Amino acid sequence: MPPAKKRVRSYDPAKTRAAVFAQLAHVREAARGLAPEQLALPTRLGDWTVRDLIAHIGMAVTAVHRALELPAPPKPTVTVVEWPFSTGRRAADIDAFTRGLTDAHPDLDAYLADVDHSLRVLLDEHPGGRLLDTSAGALPLADYLVTRALELVVHTDDLNAAVPGLDVPYDRQALAATTRLLADALAVKAPGGSTEVRVPPYAVVQCVEGPRHTRGTPPNVVETDPLTWIRLATGRLTWPDALSGAKVSASGERADIGGLLPVMS
Repeated sequence: MPPAKKRVRSYDPAKTRAAVFAQLAHVREAARGLAPEQLALPTRLGDWTVRDLIAHIGMAVTAVHRALELPAPPKPTVTVVEWPFSTGRRAADIDAFTRGLTDAHPDLDAYLADVDHSLRVLLDEHPGGRLLDTSAGALPLADYLVTRALELVVHTDDLNAAVPGLDVPYDRQALAATTRLLADALAVKAPGGSTEVRVPPYAVVQCVEGPRHTRGTPPNVVETDPLTWIRLATGRLTWPDALSGAKVSASGERADIGGLLPVMS
């Protein structure tokens, strides 16, 4: 796992909590209106259907519940920016768990309503500083909620991609947190100051070894929009396709960051 950044971005716990519930509400509203044939549509996530994807979204939120059932670890072992590097190794377990949820919860709206209610109860009972033993390591509940916002945003995009005409909105705060966390993870993966990655209006990071830029226009600049960045960082979009589709601009000899992507798999 790449080493943690010396300076870790902080997130407002109240805003993060509101963002998680807002994005979950958007997904629930969309799921409520889907017909059986839409729920059976394929997604870009292997052989998951839309129904599987929605069940997984609920599972991503209830990861908080499962972590709170475990004893609190004695001290933090990871920072939130390290979490994206831990996801790939859990793919098989996540797939099996998701399929079990799909079978167990035929009424997705009732399932998501219960997820929402139970999370509110838990967050009222536990302080944001309560340490959680997660699959990535030990980190505070408030920071783990940032990763839940990321899961919700990424899978909302998967849902929109799977169902023609569906346009589930993105909560602004959830989108901002997701963009920043993935940008910071890139800077951890490729530390340096020769390349500036801009994702307006939410994030700017310096990365890639080489001469550090100090003033004026940086010689190596990558710029894109938040959703394109999220798709690149999670492997939903390849670097060549983003370039050819004019979804990203890259100038300078160190601006080709394709070899560093995806950040999260």
